[in-house]
Amino acid sequence: MSDLLILFAVLAGLAAILANIAVWSPRRTWLKVGALVTTAVLLPSGYMGFTAMLSRPKPVDFEWGRRELAEAAVLGAQMEEGKAIYLWMMLPDATEPRAYVLPWNKKMARQLRGAQQEARQSGARVRMRKPFERSYDERKRRFYAPPPPPPPLKAVPPDNPLEFHGSQSPQAGD
Repeated sequence: MSDLLILFAVLAGLAAILANIAVWSPRRTWLKVGALVTTAVLLPSGYMGFTAMLSRPKPVDFEWGRRELAEAAVLGAQMEEGKAIYLWMMLPDATEPRAYVLPWNKKMARQLRGAQQEARQSGARVRMRKPFERSYDERKRRFYAPPPPPPPLKAVPPDNPLEFHGSQSPQAGD
């Protein structure tokens, strides 16, 4: 949500600068009023456009700032054959999951389906390597289910006080 407010603040600031330039320019009054009305219409329409985009999955190609991200957890996926692969992912540096869309690729869809089955069997969560990398090299496996973590080490039991250790001998007064 903070991204929305930052983007809207930038839009409002730029619109205010343009309106200020329009008001102080040596133009006719009707042009100045038209610039102010345009600014007044731009702000609510820009906000509505930003909020409408919140519910839509973002194409992975638009994620420029995270191109080098090594992997992400795939919380859910939906595939529409011939159209797209929709992913609900949790990124390591994010506090909330995000929706993304990949272009349709039959081999990637098979990888995802296989990783989902493996994850169901092992109780793990599907992971995706290099989620925002531009090349979709089909030879690389992008989706996988990590192996289950090893069980915790067993604690060493304390020495049994009733167990005889040959080096100890009973004392005469005991």
